Amino acid sequence: MASTYTEQELLDMLGTVEDPELGYSIVDLGLVYRAEQKGEWIEVDFTLTSPGCPIGEQLRTDVVLTLREKTGLNTIKANIVWDPMWTPDRASDEVRLDLGYPIW
Repeated sequence: MASTYTEQELLDMLGTVEDPELGYSIVDLGLVYRAEQKGEWIEVDFTLTSPGCPIGEQLRTDVVLTLREKTGLNTIKANIVWDPMWTPDRASDEVRLDLGYPIW
């Protein structure tokens, strides 16, 4: 039986996946909505900064390969979701400040 990973552990692993256009991790950008281990597999729901974003498949591949490498599990399901739509307020305070958005 493989190890069981918490959502926070999976998010920490996904923190190494970078959005190549913006240069920030997909976790810091607030793109990951759910990361959950279900027995011998992991499912991740994430979004993109816009529906027309051309790097969706690249990010999906990066999510799958990163989690395979870090967990040793082979079955990783990475779903691109659009509900809710991403907005800059989902990003960390540091990222919002760097991109010129206000923090509260």
